Parts: sequence; C-alpha cells; structure tokens
Amino acid sequence: MTDTELQRLVERIALDSFHRPFRHQAYFNKRLRTTGGRYHLNDHHIDINPLMLSDFGMDTLEGVIKHELVHYFVHLSGEKPSHQNPHFKQLLLQVGGLRYAPFNTQTHIRSKLKLEYVCQRCGQSYIRRRHIDTKRYVCSRCQGHLMLVSEERAI
Repeated sequence: MTDTELQRLVERIALDSFHRPFRHQAYFNKRLRTTGGRYHLNDHHIDINPLMLSDFGMDTLEGVIKHELVHYFVHLSGEKPSHQNPHFKQLLLQVGGLRYAPFNTQTHIRSKLKLEYVCQRCGQSYIRRRHIDTKRYVCSRCQGHLMLVSEERAI
C-alpha cells in the first residue's frame, strides 16, 4: 500500500466512522517502532507504522487509523486529545478503534550490543552498550587509556 492509498483509506474511514472529512495528510512512517501510529498536534498530520499492515493485516491497520482519527477529531473540537479524556475514550469505543497497538516481537526484541573496554594501565573492565571515544574518555580509577577488548550482540 502506498501513501496515496493510505490517504484515501483514512479519508474513507473518517467519513464512514466519524461522518466528518479528514482534511490533512496521512503517511507511512518506517521509523515508528513501538507504536502503531502518531497524531501530530502542530500540523494535524498522521503517521502510521507500516508494520501494522504487513504483520497484522487490514483490520489492525483500520483500528490504528481509527485511534489516530479519534485524536484528530477530539483535538479539532478544542479538547485535549489525551487517552485519559473521557470524550476520547467514549468516541474510541463508539467507532471501534484499537486502544493499544498489538505487540510486535520483531521490533521489541532487539539485540543488545555489549562492549567491553579495559584500562591499559590498571586492568579495570567496563561493560557498555554504547561506543565511547577512547581518545576522550579515560579510566575512572587511574586515568589510564581505555581499549576496546570485545564486542558482542546478546539477544
């Protein structure tokens, strides 16, 4: 599905479920990892995670779109588009949108990088998840130079 097809789908769902037009843009956003979609308060556009369609199917995609459209229409009516708003909860229940995006194991179980640095002077070992600049940072015990010893991915 392309962005133009998504735009038409969002416009159709807005008219069918909310009886109001969607007058802004809807896009697929591949960078969304832990959420099904996102409504932007500043320019009113909607981002949708493409994995909602490819991994979970059309029903899930429509549920996520309805959820984001509830944010959209509640915000345009002048209320806060938060999940705690009673009007938000009522409208979401009325249109049959998803309360939560389904759990995607592919994006939630990421391999964690394990790096081991050792001080060249005193032998102090440091286990890190991020790379550090060995020219800038030194051992906290003796101020000796650090050296990367091993790099492994733990799942």
